[in-house]
Amino acid sequence: MSKISFGVGIATGTEGLMYPVPYASVRETVNLSIFAESLGFDSVWGNDHISTQNYVREKFKNPPRFYSPLLVLSAIAEQTSTIKVCTGLLVMPFRHPLIAAKEIATLDHLSNGRLLLGVGLGAYREEFEAEFGKTSSSMHRGEIFDESLIIIKRLFKEDIVSYSGKYFDIQNAQSFPKPLQDPFPFYFGGNSNKSYERVVRDGTGWLPALLTPDEVREGYDRINELCEHYGRNINTIDIAPQLGISIAKTHEEAVARYKRSQMYLHSLTLGKSTMKGRDATNYLDRNLIGSVDEIKSRIALYKNAGLNTFSALIFTDSCL
Repeated sequence: MSKISFGVGIATGTEGLMYPVPYASVRETVNLSIFAESLGFDSVWGNDHISTQNYVREKFKNPPRFYSPLLVLSAIAEQTSTIKVCTGLLVMPFRHPLIAAKEIATLDHLSNGRLLLGVGLGAYREEFEAEFGKTSSSMHRGEIFDESLIIIKRLFKEDIVSYSGKYFDIQNAQSFPKPLQDPFPFYFGGNSNKSYERVVRDGTGWLPALLTPDEVREGYDRINELCEHYGRNINTIDIAPQLGISIAKTHEEAVARYKRSQMYLHSLTLGKSTMKGRDATNYLDRNLIGSVDEIKSRIALYKNAGLNTFSALIFTDSCL
């Protein structure tokens, strides 16, 4: 079995969603990342939210702390040397692409080329309403995302960029310095055919959430088909799903701990968004849950399905 990469999900925008409230301050998150590097983990992944979700407001008396993932990853990059700093995911429609390109390139320099940029459309309507108000109902996240990606990729390559689209209009824009990494690594979330096409056409990796090994294989096969169409080799694409993990001495104890976790409650809410059309209640097949031997077997199943990286593993209290 070839080497698998392992990443840790840090709480930049996941308190109340995947982690309890409160969970970790910025300083604690940086220290956790330093510790993860010392243990041999390959990457840390920060999520992105700008406003509290409705169900989180209803559940928790105190609001969660949603930090800027790019700023927290900058602090981590300054105090580590080998671990990759990654977004999982940065919601592209939240930011103007000219600003996003500048911040992304800056972090790539701060980290000396250790940045992996996972990007996505965003899943919660209330966040779009918070930023865009009434106009959010007429917005098409996919169109905004695609325009943003076109602009950012051009800013990373070209000296002067002009672009006129449905959502963005920029003229004679310059963005320097360019990222250190060339080509720059974009990872794309999502499970749709459009998502697969983005991965193959523009991406370095595929970053889905909470898929079973069989579902990872389905995505892998579809991506491989598209690779043949676009003239790519699937071995150049990192298959990097995000999962939860709960390890205990017995299977029963690991399950009980997972079901007590905020990660379990959060996964049930995804049936209407990220996991629409899939059985979100099937948590045993969608995560790494069990004894050490069971976890090893689960890792092998995902590896055989085409996985290269366990990105943004969300650790329950069994691992703290």
